[in-house]
Amino acid sequence: MAKINLLPWRENLRQQRQKNFLASLAVAALVAVGLVLLANMGINNQISGQENRNNFLRGEIRKLDSAIARIERLERTRDDLIQRKNVIERLQINRSLMVHLFNQLAETLPEGITLNSVRQTGQQLTISGTSESESRVSEYMRNIEAAEWLHSPTLRIVVRTDSADRPGQPHRFELTARVAAPGQEDEER
Repeated sequence: MAKINLLPWRENLRQQRQKNFLASLAVAALVAVGLVLLANMGINNQISGQENRNNFLRGEIRKLDSAIARIERLERTRDDLIQRKNVIERLQINRSLMVHLFNQLAETLPEGITLNSVRQTGQQLTISGTSESESRVSEYMRNIEAAEWLHSPTLRIVVRTDSADRPGQPHRFELTARVAAPGQEDEER
């Protein structure tokens, strides 16, 4: 007798293939989800590592900013100290200026000239007096030009006077000169 299979074998085969396909699909979906989770964890690790590096850099930048601020304060302090030192040096140089000035006035004064007044305004010195002749005033100006502490004499007035109270000194004069320590006359121009 012949055996006839009445079971729907094609239907069973189709169902078996469909089960295998769904199982493969489920495995592929699980693998894909696993890969996505793995990739997500890797990316999150990279992000957290980069955030740690960024935080470290921010901390170092704050340290450098505070160091820069400290350096700027030190530079301002240094500049203030240099300015104070320069003021003290100028005061030290000018300390003996009056002594040298009176000494130079006495050394440069030729015979035949009498000084009536000497006024100082800043570095400018105004000298007025009487003289026997105009040539004595010229000699006085040459002496001032050659002096160490007096510079740049400029004659303002020379007039002849017929004064009875100064017989023998008929010329009145006024001149200006600059007062400066030796070596400073070029720096101040």
